[in-house]
Order: sequence, then structure tokens, then C-alpha cells
Amino acid sequence: MPETHVHPLLSLVKERGLIDDLQFEEVLAEHNRSGKPIREILNDFGILDYATQLQVVADQLGTEVVSLRDKEISKELLDAVPASVARSYQCVPVDFDGHVLRVAVADPLDPTVMDRLGFVLKRDFQVVVADPAEIERAINKLYGSEGESFSDILKELGADEEIAHEVRAVSAGDDEAMVDLANEAPIVKFVNLVLTQAIQDRASDIHFEPFEHEFRIRYRVDGALYEMAPPPKHLALPVISRIKVMANLNISERRLPQDGRISYKVGDRIVDLRVSTLPTQFGESVVLRVLDRAAVRLELEALGFPDHVYQYMTQVIHRPNGILIVTGPTGCGKTTTLYACLRRLNTVELKLLTAEDPVEYDLEGVMQVAVNEAVGLTFGRLLRFFLRQDPDVIMVGEMRDLETAQIAIQASLTGHLVMTTLHTNDAPGAVTRMIDMGTEPFLISSTLVAVLAQRLVRTICKNCRTPHEPTEHQLALLNLAPHEVADKTFYYGRGCAECNETGYKGRKGIFELLTINDTMRALINERAPTVVLRQKAIEMGMITLREDGLRNIFEGLTTIEEVLKYTSY
Repeated sequence: MPETHVHPLLSLVKERGLIDDLQFEEVLAEHNRSGKPIREILNDFGILDYATQLQVVADQLGTEVVSLRDKEISKELLDAVPASVARSYQCVPVDFDGHVLRVAVADPLDPTVMDRLGFVLKRDFQVVVADPAEIERAINKLYGSEGESFSDILKELGADEEIAHEVRAVSAGDDEAMVDLANEAPIVKFVNLVLTQAIQDRASDIHFEPFEHEFRIRYRVDGALYEMAPPPKHLALPVISRIKVMANLNISERRLPQDGRISYKVGDRIVDLRVSTLPTQFGESVVLRVLDRAAVRLELEALGFPDHVYQYMTQVIHRPNGILIVTGPTGCGKTTTLYACLRRLNTVELKLLTAEDPVEYDLEGVMQVAVNEAVGLTFGRLLRFFLRQDPDVIMVGEMRDLETAQIAIQASLTGHLVMTTLHTNDAPGAVTRMIDMGTEPFLISSTLVAVLAQRLVRTICKNCRTPHEPTEHQLALLNLAPHEVADKTFYYGRGCAECNETGYKGRKGIFELLTINDTMRALINERAPTVVLRQKAIEMGMITLREDGLRNIFEGLTTIEEVLKYTSY
């Protein structure tokens, strides 16, 4: 999520008169749009190069710019800033005069980083300014791999008898003591390291799971879960308490689920973490959803649509009214697709409103409202209020019930474009799902304009992509005969350091687009079952999820296993 305040570097160059009002607005708009760091935008726009930016920051702080390119840093100096601190706060020790430690920090204008750094270093230090890219390279070169630093801190915590003793002392329910323990430097260091490593590994979710005899930490990358080295069991309570402190949750409430958010700084960007706690038999389980604006490109061109889907979607979102549904299971990118549609529509001429549960990313210029069922603010109720706000386009996070469906239809009939999501296995299933909710078929047929079903499949790592010959059994599962694919090349990922030996790196969408024409409307009015709607759509040219998956296999982008896993014929 982009920062709601103006970035300190941008404010500084404005104060110094190095940027005019128009440039200021353009840089801020690009930062909010793309999530790119301010320093990169200033350089790319030709306003201030990197060297000038560093000198401006150094002058402001009364310090100097140092180059780390050829700088020798001793082992004793490195020990003054542990690897976990260096990675979490993107800093490197430069020298030590016996009293004051000089540290190069990637974002020295951020007072929060300065405060936290002073807290974890527990010594006097002076900031110097260096190129953030040089700092990152120095960290990787000087401190070795992530795994080494992670295991180092695990050993340190496991051997820390004082921490273990404090955990036993406060587990009876002394909340003030628990807050103190959650704020202790080793716990802060450990949690920051876990979060930083997971985010750098492109994790979408981070799981903290207490069991009877162990405490597991796992994170999901490209849809698959990977386990970190398990920390000592006694760390479960202080680690989870630390996360609750960071998310401003009630640390004393351990019997009810809670939700919160953390704005976490990684390098020079802010990553939003959505926090969910769940009481279990052996303590609270916590899951963090990583909402990294820089890792998600919210443009239609970036979604990987096939040409026919891209052409249709760019047209349909400009309709004055109607309902567009994006369907698929949880985590398949439905909200990202709708956000990309809103981004394309986001102009001065249109009023855009969204009802979400919760709001995932801030969209500049779009009125976004979070559902709050605790106070009765449901999707249905929000939609009623929306119609009084004179919108042109309404996005509803999920069509959950008959009330929401009816008001969405009413909004469409009164001249609004409504975009929403449903949980169904394929595009034709969305029609049946709406009828099952109790919606009248004639209302569906007169308002629904298209249904887009999607899945996310893992893409083969480009570094270790290898051709292979599929077995007859694999081809049979895809309903293909060997002679049909004689001229095709199939690939898989061997596994390498680049992809953590998985053979996959990144994900892309596969899509199924159902357009509603007169023939489909007649079938909807007759309450035709999903199988009939599907068959008729295929006869009329609908490319199914399986067929789009095959296209991606033949283009060498994904594997047979991935397509079989996420599609049915």
C-alpha cells in the first residue's frame, strides 16, 4: 500500500526548490500508481540523478556521502551490526572511532528507521549516506546468505536462557510483562528477519503456527507453502505477541479472532501486511497476507490476458451499464483483475466506488469503502448507499448473497457498470450460482454482460527450463494423442538456486471468457444447467481454462502438472 503522507525525499527536494509544482505532482502520481521508489522516479524522469539526491540528503542531515564500492569492512565492525539488523533496516557499518559507530542507511530520512535502529543497536551511532543499491550489494556480500543469518539468530534465541525464563514467568497472563518481552531486541530482530526474508522471497502469506511440541513458520510463494527452520517452541508466545503489538491488536485477548494491519518497511518501500489471528488448542495461529504494491502490476497489459480476452475486456469496461463477474477460487487474482480494470477507468470523467472486505490496495482517485459487518455495514447495505453517491462504476468485492445480487442488478438497470467476483469453478457456473442465490433468470440475462474465470499457474523458471518428452499417460490426461503434439516442445524446470530448486518462478493467469449473447440469454431464461450453458458456449467459440492452459504449455510457460492441477476438462 502506498504511503498516505508525502515521501520525505520528495518533500526535501521540493523545499530545496529542485522540483517545480507540476513535476512534484507527476512524481507523486507515478509513485502512487506504480509503487516505484521516489528516488527511481526522480532519476527516470530526469529531474535529479542518484548522486545529486544522495548529496541533498547528506546536506540536510549534516553528514557525508560515502562509497561502499571498494570499502574494506572488518569482521569486528560487522559484528557491531548483526545480519538480521542490516537486512531489516538496510544498513551497513562503515567505521567505529571507539565511541560512535558510523552506519550507512538506505533511507536515512525515515525517523522510524532511525528510532528502531537506535533501539536494536543499543549504542551511539551516526548516519552517513550511501547509494541504496550499494548498501544492498554490501549486505549480500558481507553477511552471506539469508539462511545463515536466520540459523544464527535461531541458535542465539534457542540458547538465550533469559528469554526462556521470561517466557515462563509471563505466560500466566501478565500483559504488561508480555508487551515488554515482545519489544525485547532478540524478539524484534527475529520477527523482522522472518518478515523481511519472506517478503524478499516474494511470499504472498506468512503463517505462524503453534502446535503442542513445535512452533512452525511457513510462507507461501507462487501458491506453494515452504517451511522455515522451526524456532524453539517457547518463542511462540513472544513472537505472536510481537506481531500483535506491531498490528495494534489487543495483546490480552487470546480467546477471540482479531484482524489488523502492519505497515512494514523493506528497503525503501512500504509493504502492507494484513494480520489475522485465530485461537487454537495450543495458542494463537497468525497469518499475514503480504500486500506488496511494488510486486503487483495493476495494469490490464500486465495480467497476461490472451489477445481475445484483452480486446474484449478493454471494450466491456467502458460500457455505461451491465454486470461483469470475475470468478475463481480464493487467491486466483480476481481482485487484482478488477483493480486493473478500475485503474484503466480511473479518469476525471468517471466516479468510481468500491466496497471491499477488506480494502487491499489504495487506488488514487477511487472512493474505497471497507465492509464492516460488526456494525452492520454489509455489501448489500453499502451498495444501497453507493447508489446515492452518483457513481458511474461500482466494484463489489464479492457477490455473497441474494441482497447483494439484487442491488447489483438494480444498479446495473439504473445505468451503472457493476464489477464483482464470485467463487465458482468455471465461467458458466457463475450464472447457475446467481440463480441458486434466488435471483430471477430474466434479471440475470438482461444485466450480465460477461463472466471471466481465471486461475494462477506457476511459470517455469527461465534459468533452468529444460525440454522433455511427455508420457502417453500425461497426454491422455490432457485428452491429447501423441500425433497431435508431434511438433510441440514440452518443458519443465530442473530446479536451480534461482528458483529455490522448485523449477518454478512466478505465476501467470489462465482465463476463460463467457460473453452473454442472445442465445445465452435464452438458455439463462430457461434455467439451463451449467453443463448445457458450458457446452453451448464452447460451440460458440469459448476457449476453456484447459485450452488456455494448453496454450501456455505449448508456449513453454508452464508445465502439464500445473495445468492438470488447476483445470478440469
